[in-house]
Amino acid sequence: MIFIRSENWKSYLRLYPVTSLLLLANVIMFLVLTFNGGSTHNETLYKFGALVNEGESWRYVTAMFLHSGFDHLLFNCFGLLVFAPPLERLMGSWKYILLYFLSGIVGNVLSSAYNIQMDKNVISVGASGAIYGIYGAYLYIALFQRKFLDEASRKTLYAMLIFGVISSLIVASVNWMAHFGGLIGGFFIYGLIIRLLGKRR
Repeated sequence: MIFIRSENWKSYLRLYPVTSLLLLANVIMFLVLTFNGGSTHNETLYKFGALVNEGESWRYVTAMFLHSGFDHLLFNCFGLLVFAPPLERLMGSWKYILLYFLSGIVGNVLSSAYNIQMDKNVISVGASGAIYGIYGAYLYIALFQRKFLDEASRKTLYAMLIFGVISSLIVASVNWMAHFGGLIGGFFIYGLIIRLLGKRR
């Protein structure tokens, strides 16, 4: 199964440089938040780029590297650490990072639009929109490029998506729109990338 990680740290860094940098960036920004007021402090999150309903487009990106609390960081970093590497190898680093950022931005844009429409004043952070974009890419692969995913990996993906959708809807603090936006975005962005830029040889 492709989602089982057996690499040592040296091999992991060499094989998955973009994923490693994303993990490092998330950890560094969590430490920055921690030493500048705390990662659960709204004013600190806002200062360092949390997503709010003010239309500042740069926050669609910066919010992806901020996390509210250690459990939030741990959950998202686990998803990156375990599930993202095979996609980086399949797509190549540049296409993979393009998918990651575009999916995260789509998730954040839809989340912000939804909150504005519902007149909700919400501060939002986290890499989960981008990570769900990775899951969306895998869903495309599972449906249309089945040769790249073995049966056990497909079953794991489907179970993970079912759990993710249910938890996104029932856990009050979860930004479900960012999750769904990232998932849908990743699905279609992956399809566009492989058509416009080609699959990695």
